[in-house]
Amino acid sequence: MESIVVYSAENSIRLKFVLDWLLRERLHLNYSITSNIEDTAHLPFFISYGRQLPNSISIPDEHLLLQRGVHKIDPKPGTWKDIPTLFAVSVNEYTLPFDLFSAIFFLLSRYEEYYPYTPDKHDRYPATNSILHKKGWLLRPLADEWVTAFRKQLQESCGIHAEATHFLYLPTYDIDMAYSHLHKGIGRIAGAYMRALLKGDVRQISERTQVLKKKQKDPYDSFRWLRQLHKEYDYKPLYFVLSSFKRTAFDKNIHPEHPAMMRVIKNLVRESNIGIHPSYFSERGGALGKEKKLLEQVSGRNIHISRQHYIKLKMPQTYRMLLENGITEDYSMGYGSHLGFRAGTGNSFSWYDLEKDTITPLRIYPFCFMDTTAHYEAKLSATEAFEKLAAMSSRLHKTGSTMITVFHNFSLGTSSEWKGWRQAYEQFMQEQTKIAEII
Repeated sequence: MESIVVYSAENSIRLKFVLDWLLRERLHLNYSITSNIEDTAHLPFFISYGRQLPNSISIPDEHLLLQRGVHKIDPKPGTWKDIPTLFAVSVNEYTLPFDLFSAIFFLLSRYEEYYPYTPDKHDRYPATNSILHKKGWLLRPLADEWVTAFRKQLQESCGIHAEATHFLYLPTYDIDMAYSHLHKGIGRIAGAYMRALLKGDVRQISERTQVLKKKQKDPYDSFRWLRQLHKEYDYKPLYFVLSSFKRTAFDKNIHPEHPAMMRVIKNLVRESNIGIHPSYFSERGGALGKEKKLLEQVSGRNIHISRQHYIKLKMPQTYRMLLENGITEDYSMGYGSHLGFRAGTGNSFSWYDLEKDTITPLRIYPFCFMDTTAHYEAKLSATEAFEKLAAMSSRLHKTGSTMITVFHNFSLGTSSEWKGWRQAYEQFMQEQTKIAEII
């Protein structure tokens, strides 16, 4: 592993956070930081942050990394190597025409989500507030594109060979409702029949009757099909299980201790890793800890990964709650209302607590696509949705990044509402496998 020196007049924990991710994780380079300019005098090459020095790749310093706390800022947009940028500088005398380090920090720390904002109906940060959405860049993994361009810059300017990373696809699933008709109890079944009668929905009545008589498979039960799919294309997925103790308007799964749900959980464990899908109101009364403990008892596994139900993610409260409950990996970094890259990357990173200005042990794994977002929010057909996904996948392939998708068992079952999605998903998996083999 090659090593490189970074000169900066001042050091900070924010600078370390950025360099750890950019140089060590993404470029596989060792680095050291010096604030003594004399240490660079005899170096054949180095990175100079904030000053234009001989034999260096110089990067302007817009001072975000030397601050503490959160201050409302308006990063200036620009362009570098045909890639949109943030924190662009007017005087283009540096090697890079923008503060790459501040731009990465701004996106990965989710700096703008600490500003005051009006939450959406689920008490979430609105995607429409983000600078990536406002600039029309949400569907691009900009931070990953910057990393790829910077790798080439190091090679061309300094002869440094930074090892390229390879594309990785990780399929993940949220188990919100394991079944549509089965195992719901007499009261819920009777209520469902009554609602269907009032709507005159003969198809729904017939389907429910056939399923309950065991003459037809439950339309949400895609578990065996998914196991076969993963085995055929050699994928090890992640499942996030809703383990709420009581049913609410937003938590509709059957109880995790119901025999049928216990069977589902134990079968998932045999195939893959599972995580907690905290209930809608999990931040109240220590509910998350109780749900996690119950899922551990049923699954026989120590649970350390999570994804928020309805992507209810609020900075910094949600992540602090997860850490307090023994969660070390979270997969909620995406929007429930929009497709795309919430943090500008498909790759994982450590969570930086901006209020405390510290790097935490919580690892963040971003997703870029969720089926319910494409179907309900964007109103896309299966064909349109997978075209969007294929375009994002192409960008991630080019940058050697990770692609994480979120699907639900019900969208890949046999429900007429999701017609075409199951077939499109299998075709997409085939394509990802072929591309990975070429790489």
